[in-house]
Amino acid sequence: MRTLIKAKWIVANDGRGHTLLRDGVVVFEGKHIIHVGQSFDGPVDRSIDAGSKLVCPGFIDTHVHSGHRASHRLISDAGRPLYFGQPFLEISVPKEGRVVSGDPRYLKPGDTALNAALELNAMFTVAELLRNGVTTFVEFGSQESVQLALMKQIERFGTRAYLGPGYDSGRWVGDSNGGLKRVHDPEGGLRGLDIAVEFIRKYEGALEDRIRGILVPREVETSTVDLLEKTLGFADELKVPMATHAAYSVLEFHDIVREFQMTPIELLDKVGMLRTTLNIGHGNFIADNSNLNYSGARDLELMGTHQCSISHCPINIARRARTLDNWDRYRNAGVNVTIGSDTYPRDMIMNMRTASLMGKIMGHDYYKAPAGQVFEAATLGGARSLGRNDLGKLSAGALADIVIIDFDGRHSLRYGPVRDPIKSLVECGVGDDIDTVIVNGNICMENGVIPGLDIDDLRDRAQRSGEHIWSTLQDWDPRGRTAEEASPWSFPLHSH
Repeated sequence: MRTLIKAKWIVANDGRGHTLLRDGVVVFEGKHIIHVGQSFDGPVDRSIDAGSKLVCPGFIDTHVHSGHRASHRLISDAGRPLYFGQPFLEISVPKEGRVVSGDPRYLKPGDTALNAALELNAMFTVAELLRNGVTTFVEFGSQESVQLALMKQIERFGTRAYLGPGYDSGRWVGDSNGGLKRVHDPEGGLRGLDIAVEFIRKYEGALEDRIRGILVPREVETSTVDLLEKTLGFADELKVPMATHAAYSVLEFHDIVREFQMTPIELLDKVGMLRTTLNIGHGNFIADNSNLNYSGARDLELMGTHQCSISHCPINIARRARTLDNWDRYRNAGVNVTIGSDTYPRDMIMNMRTASLMGKIMGHDYYKAPAGQVFEAATLGGARSLGRNDLGKLSAGALADIVIIDFDGRHSLRYGPVRDPIKSLVECGVGDDIDTVIVNGNICMENGVIPGLDIDDLRDRAQRSGEHIWSTLQDWDPRGRTAEEASPWSFPLHSH
């Protein structure tokens, strides 16, 4: 079927980058775009008049942790200072011998709650991403059961993803004093790598090629050099991208320096992993960051020389009083900056705005991190990190992954008069402005409605799940805190 979309504004592509096309059309047939231009004279089977809306490539979220992330709500305006703003140490590291109750990552096969929890978390993830205009996402290292649950929801909703069970050579747990303790398991890391390789071999190209594989050693500091080297070997053999959390934490940075006498980025360079299709999760605590006071810093030079990709998650790290120290320096060095949501909210428009505003503040210059650059990071940057030339753009031959964005602000005056649609989107928009999402030429959401999804019911189920997790915090928190102790209410609860 051949479909034509007519709109006042279209983000086209001239082969060098995005361009703005006013009063034009996009035509796709099957799963590919066949024409972008001022007009189209050929026959079409279906026409969509988008009026004054914006038609643009689907967003690529390069850093997703599956689930509704209820536990992360406990670290809003709260947390233990000794973690230096690293959120997962606060709410994903239970005391030794315990698990995070209600989190499917900790449920064992055979647990009666496992399948329901996996389905809920996967459905919430894929539906939220779709609702926010994300047509392709990268899941950052959950275990195989989570990946399989995601794949079922991807099949149901029609989106695109890079999946692969994560693995590591040992995890963090909370010790008896409420501190951190490393559990070393090098053999477990190798077994995890084998599971990931088998998964990719089995599912690469599944669901009409909407599933692709990615190798994810979860964190550089919890991976042995042997595991990283074997990951690189399989990435080359399978021709898949890689991802890992690196240069993302003060603790991780100093652990690597202490153990290897080099920075995390230097370690990845020594292993040979630095490349465009290595997605470095966050990459904001590099040696060049003045907060680390590291003399002779060359991390940025190394990353830029190899044109590495970082998944910058602006909202998630700003919540922890951190940000990318200088957006412009990363780009000028040659680093491929992409945008990820990480935990919540999975709103790519809000993440673009946060990246732009923080980029200006950190650069002390209102010319820095302009709307066009953050939009590029959320589209073309994500495609580059995956080694794809057919995603993140609207041009003939590209895949028909398209979103339509409504500038009426859901019947508000939020946008005001629109002169430059990209500036207006980044400065005023939110994910709820996404009107229509098309993936592989198929309409997955129209007029803000995802067919077959009861959003109210999904929200209610997530709320009940979250309340269960919060009520059991004392059982697994290393310091035995209740939710109220770990995360005090914004205002005292009113007493009757």
